[in-house]
Amino acid sequence: MKIITLKLIFTAIIINLFNSIFESVKVAKPPNIKTIIFKINNNSSQFPILKKDSFIELSFDDLNASEEDYYYKISYYNYDWSDSILFKNEFIEGLDNIRVSNYENSFNTLQRYTHYKLTLPNSSTDFKLSGNYKIHIYNSNDELQFSRRFVYLNPIISVSANVFRTRNLNYFQTHQNIKFNLTQNDLGLIQGLEDNLNIIIIQNNQWSNSISGIQPQFKNNKVLKYRYDIKTSFEGGNEYLFFDTKDLRITGPNVSFINLGVLYESYLYTDIPRKKFPYSFNQDINGGFQIRTVIGSQNAEIEADYSWVYFTLAASIELPETDLFILSDFNNYEPNRDNLMSYNKTLDVYEAKILIKQGFYNYKYFANTVSGWKPNLVSGNFFQTENSYKILVYYKAPGEIFDELIGIGETDSKQILN
Repeated sequence: MKIITLKLIFTAIIINLFNSIFESVKVAKPPNIKTIIFKINNNSSQFPILKKDSFIELSFDDLNASEEDYYYKISYYNYDWSDSILFKNEFIEGLDNIRVSNYENSFNTLQRYTHYKLTLPNSSTDFKLSGNYKIHIYNSNDELQFSRRFVYLNPIISVSANVFRTRNLNYFQTHQNIKFNLTQNDLGLIQGLEDNLNIIIIQNNQWSNSISGIQPQFKNNKVLKYRYDIKTSFEGGNEYLFFDTKDLRITGPNVSFINLGVLYESYLYTDIPRKKFPYSFNQDINGGFQIRTVIGSQNAEIEADYSWVYFTLAASIELPETDLFILSDFNNYEPNRDNLMSYNKTLDVYEAKILIKQGFYNYKYFANTVSGWKPNLVSGNFFQTENSYKILVYYKAPGEIFDELIGIGETDSKQILN
């Protein structure tokens, strides 16, 4: 009875987390805005972590190619991404609502576009506080185009972590368990652990299935130990699928054939549901993507073209009361009409087409059912899957009204421990 109760609680937590995050996506990105990349300089990870004396870079394409004026604004948030009560001058040094002045038009592409680029901090905008931020891009009519999250780290506490197989037999073949320690260095003893210290654990840069609300189980001098089993466990999922369109003149990996119409059309091989197949290792980049082209001078920012990428997923029947979405970093894991699949009864497949810039992409099929989000309903769920994890540590010092980000730990399941 106890095992069944734990299983129900764990399932409810995951479903509620997915519903709360995905339902919060209220502003749809305009169809002319494509290929939003937000990362640390010279790093491919789409999880921007800003540190002192470092920079993060935002870039995007406007398919209208009309050199539109765009402006950026910055907001600050609590650890759980609820609105902060701080005034803007309390967390920003300088100004925002500044025009994005660095842009170039595409060169020698069928799909014309204007490529915009912004670096933070810059001469107009710097940051005073560590914690959670969002950048918002507006057009000249002050209409929100899109938003992206980033974090500012002031490393005061060190985090060490490892990935284990869960001890619960119900999840032994399907889940991965994160155990970690926090070592207090410069901060001294943290006061008010229950109210002032907050932990967020993130898998593969996805905020949608993050785990929070956990307290340290053991204290050893200045070391806080987290040794939970169920509370800090994630579904292992399966390796991401991938395709490569860096050369639109020939078929790349997982591309069946290419057609040239008004724009290029890249038809991928039909995928099959992997849930009932044994786990098979497949090298991936955990949902990431990289823009690249072998044509021209190989300046992918303005010379990479766009193609309609056709996805098909074999399915002998249509899944009842279930929507399937194609999600990964390239669309910020945001389900919308652009990445929603439709069922073709004639061919017995789910299908979708998405306009995507040339490059190497990971993707996965996510299912939204009447009982909530099930990200691994199609791909399957295996403890062996290679996943990356981040542990974010937030602390609200006594008397303060904001959550500082004082530590980040990173680990992966390449060498999962028993």
